[in-house]
Amino acid sequence: MPTNLPPEYFEVEKRYREAKTPTEKIACLEELLTIVPKHKGTDKLRADLRRRVSKVKAASQTKKTLSKRESAFRIDKEGAAQVVVVGPANVGKSALLATLTNAAPEVADFPHTTWKPSPGMMPVENIQIQLIDTPPLSKEYVEPEFMDLIRRADLVLLMVDLQTDPLQQLDDSVSLLQEHGIVPLRLKDRYLDQRGLTFIPYLVLANKNDNADTDENFEIFHELLEDEWPVISASVTAGRNLELLKQTLVERLNIIRVYSKSPGKKPDLTSPFVLKKGSTVADFARKIHKDFVQNLKTAKVWGASVYDGQMVRRDYVLQDGDVVELQI
Repeated sequence: MPTNLPPEYFEVEKRYREAKTPTEKIACLEELLTIVPKHKGTDKLRADLRRRVSKVKAASQTKKTLSKRESAFRIDKEGAAQVVVVGPANVGKSALLATLTNAAPEVADFPHTTWKPSPGMMPVENIQIQLIDTPPLSKEYVEPEFMDLIRRADLVLLMVDLQTDPLQQLDDSVSLLQEHGIVPLRLKDRYLDQRGLTFIPYLVLANKNDNADTDENFEIFHELLEDEWPVISASVTAGRNLELLKQTLVERLNIIRVYSKSPGKKPDLTSPFVLKKGSTVADFARKIHKDFVQNLKTAKVWGASVYDGQMVRRDYVLQDGDVVELQI
């Protein structure tokens, strides 16, 4: 069982989580091996670190030998969550990605500019959320791997054009996805007797609400919705409500940010661990390393729901922004 880990371990572990390339990851893991004390209590941890080095090296070699024909729809998840942006042609999906992320998809006023998915990372305060621009949803032809990409995502951001029959666009898009077994998570109770369905959180974005004159269009659209859809309006070109969109995505993803703290040191508030709402101190310990949770009994927590440094048990439910010092 790992004990007496020095503060440097957690600093290098944080760098490992932030590493983008296999070379960086391997360097961090090898540094961790030099930091972990050599005694019986750390045998499992050191063995796990060696396995992780081998795994990263093997994965790196596999990627180098992959065929060029590998599907463009196989996109690895990065950041705190993966959000797939879907909708009919010319609703502004590519423009949204170009505005909010580091990606540079082709943006044009004519439809069907995007023929393959394009990922980008969107910063939201001190976390990153992966957005994926996708080809238009169309009943004429549906790429099976496109549907698989949507099924793997953490959330569906369904975009409609507020100025071009958004209600029909929403109905057509939802129907097409449901034909392929992709259903909004909030409607799960309606499908209890059906198998083979994938339930994913949805957020509807009514784009092209460019100014006060189009606010009425959004009000009418909202009133005509038959179900209580989670929906917001924005304008990618005018920059309206884009910060609201970011915060709403975080809320819909149901995630919290938790920070680690080493004894006697200040916490690093620039690189949080991202957990699902309802996660406990034990879940946080498992996120850092699977062996930590086995010997964990208590932790110190700083946050809005506790006094500074309050001692809590492993089943304590964490809140967004909590700082945790594990007692291992």
